[in-house]
Amino acid sequence: MTRIMLDNWEDLPLRMQTDEVRPYWESLNKKRKQLMIKRCMDITLSAAGLVLMSAPMLTIAFCIKLDSPGPVFFRQERVTANGQRFRIHKFRTMIMGAEKSGNAITAAGDSRITRTGAMLRRTKLDELPQLMDVLIGNMSLVGTRPEAECYVKRYKPEYMATLLLPAGITSEASLRFLEEEEMLRGAENVDDFYTDIILPEKMKYNLAELRTFSIKNDIRTLIHTVRSVGRRTQSDE
Repeated sequence: MTRIMLDNWEDLPLRMQTDEVRPYWESLNKKRKQLMIKRCMDITLSAAGLVLMSAPMLTIAFCIKLDSPGPVFFRQERVTANGQRFRIHKFRTMIMGAEKSGNAITAAGDSRITRTGAMLRRTKLDELPQLMDVLIGNMSLVGTRPEAECYVKRYKPEYMATLLLPAGITSEASLRFLEEEEMLRGAENVDDFYTDIILPEKMKYNLAELRTFSIKNDIRTLIHTVRSVGRRTQSDE
């Protein structure tokens, strides 16, 4: 289980004990009480969310099984706090074995996406199972989206600061890049376009969120996320 509380500086992985990361750690270190509240909020809201969304999640699982052969969940190794790896829970939106036949990140129009998967990706409902990852402690409700190891290896030194806290289901960056798949459509090299063009822009917001972390800001992000998902779900009906 990933530790949610901020580790002491000397306990961080050596690759994170850098001059670029230090200011972010010092800022968060002054807010340990808020980080405790953040974890309590994660446990309470993720548990409540799993109960309230159990019926819709069962319906989604049924649709996935009807649409294409394969498991209901997509499990892929991602990176969270302190560079620890975990296998994320997502509803499967692509054909079975898709990760072996293409990029780790997906552009709009990818032929590997199923019909049900296309709807889930538009509405972001494929992320619902990550409430389990939050309850377990591998993720938080709000935080930098977890990346695959292949992209973390290409992080600039300052980007490593985003690994001080657990990865999140939602963030300011993810809300601003809801159309990321459309941006990737037609890219000659999806991986390079993502790491060279999109990731630096997302990191501006991720790093800013770390510098200004507060429970109030987390709650604001959650409210914006619920509203956004609601609008996208209604427009998909």
